[in-house]
Amino acid sequence: MKNGVYLAILASLVFSIMNALVKAVSFTIPPTEVAFFRSIIGTILIFALMKRSSVSFSTTGIPMLLTRGVLGALYLITYFYAISKISLTDATILAHMSPIFVFILAFFFLKEKLSRQMLFIMPIAFLGAILLVNPFEFSTYSIYALVGVLSAILGAGAATSIRYLSQRHHAYEIVFYFLATATFVSLPLMWDSFVMPNAEEWVYLIAIGVVSLVGQVFLTKAFTHENAIVVEVTRYIGIVFNALWGFLFWFEIPDMYTILGGCLIVATCIMMSRSKQKLTIQGSTAIGSQSSSIAAQK
Repeated sequence: MKNGVYLAILASLVFSIMNALVKAVSFTIPPTEVAFFRSIIGTILIFALMKRSSVSFSTTGIPMLLTRGVLGALYLITYFYAISKISLTDATILAHMSPIFVFILAFFFLKEKLSRQMLFIMPIAFLGAILLVNPFEFSTYSIYALVGVLSAILGAGAATSIRYLSQRHHAYEIVFYFLATATFVSLPLMWDSFVMPNAEEWVYLIAIGVVSLVGQVFLTKAFTHENAIVVEVTRYIGIVFNALWGFLFWFEIPDMYTILGGCLIVATCIMMSRSKQKLTIQGSTAIGSQSSSIAAQK
């Protein structure tokens, strides 16, 4: 097993611990307040990393950085809200739908190709989401699950903007704008429902901020050691970790719809990732062939 795969598994484990901490503290602290403290603590830490690594702030591309920040902030708030209202497993599976929406958004905004195979298998993921939302029995749970789907869409929007920004900006700067913007976005949303944390809750909130940044570091290193598609596929082991914490601490047992819907979503994302990888390889081969032809003509 390559180092990148190990790092991706480790990142998934760390993020699952963050999710469990969010679930635990959200019984007494509103999700918007959790998002605020996660963001402000992360902002301070990433700013320190920028100073240590001598990463300066850009003078151009600010609107796109702020757009990524707003999308990331709304993703964080909706994801934490879903975690607080539905089972940890369901919220995690729905959030892991984001690669599907990334492919769609990248097609429209970044002009990336979608193969026929990807178009054919994409509806399977939405069928899985329907099973998780459980529209057969309308309830508040269904509404909360829809918030989970919304978090996946917003996460995809943030990921798509990162693809664009990563060509022009340092990763630390992109993360800083995300966390700083999330701090300002969550501040007014939590204002009317603010709960002063007690000593134990402060420990949870600080741990969430620190653990999430550690997970981000591991994930970034995973992408530098391994193919991006392999890393994304490996990250689905995070669903297993989250299901484990849900069972151990809150006795959450996945029902038939969760298991079936989760399997459909994961299988679809893996198939689409492989199809995307083939398109990338074919594109690289085509470019290589063109370059060889030009060189031969010279």
